[in-house]
Amino acid sequence: MPNSNAKLHSNHRGGREASRRELVSRSLQSAQHCLENQDFGTAYAHYLLVLNLAPELKATVKETFQFTLFKWAEELDSLARIQDLFNCYEQALELYPNDEVICNSMGEHLFRMGFRDEAAGYFHKAVKLNPNFADAKENFYRVANWLVERWHFIMLNDAKRNFTYLRAIENAVHSGSKSVLDIGTGTGILSMFAKKAGASFVYACELSKTMYELARDVVAANNMEREIKLLHLKSLDIEIPKDIPERVSLVVTETVDAGLFGEGIVESLIHAWEHLLLQPK
Repeated sequence: MPNSNAKLHSNHRGGREASRRELVSRSLQSAQHCLENQDFGTAYAHYLLVLNLAPELKATVKETFQFTLFKWAEELDSLARIQDLFNCYEQALELYPNDEVICNSMGEHLFRMGFRDEAAGYFHKAVKLNPNFADAKENFYRVANWLVERWHFIMLNDAKRNFTYLRAIENAVHSGSKSVLDIGTGTGILSMFAKKAGASFVYACELSKTMYELARDVVAANNMEREIKLLHLKSLDIEIPKDIPERVSLVVTETVDAGLFGEGIVESLIHAWEHLLLQPK
């Protein structure tokens, strides 16, 4: 009797596997037929079914799936079905999370729709996945020119200004300020000054996704990624101990420019003083 039950279970599993293979085969045929008739939406749906039923076919159908996705996305874009377009890319990236071509294409759609900060994130990921991907690099540099304000370059090349910040931070750290928060870190230069001055704990927040990613690259290039904690947050949203373990003893910022009041930096500094900075005894 036990042998009979085992045989029944085996036959049942075999039957399910045969049904799966048959459904996958039919869906692949239907997808190909839809492509021939330029019915990209239905073809995309068939490929989703195939990839969910048979993930072992990911490498085999990858290029055809990409082609189908991009053609269907073009149609959705022309029909102004923006949410459906984003949903398709999210589904595709769940199946191929490390596909630089899909990331780059998603970024291109976001950029055309005006979501430049979000687009930069996808272009940056594509370049990270494949540093030799020329289209993604060109796209990232193009969107960076939109997002990285010109004054960043002016400040970074202002040796006198940077030296003044460096000395001020060194003096504060050597006077006992061992934990530092850099508000609006930009490229991360002030955070690195603080770490080089000897601060034990350095935290940096940056609201712009593009500048946050850039700061990560700069900090990593200087071998400080384990010593400086970067937060993609507005300083007003930093919580203790969720984001940083305790109040810091020094706050630094280089966000004071012609946009002082418009940027909300006054509110940020007040918040930092009241909630993030150690109070004098």
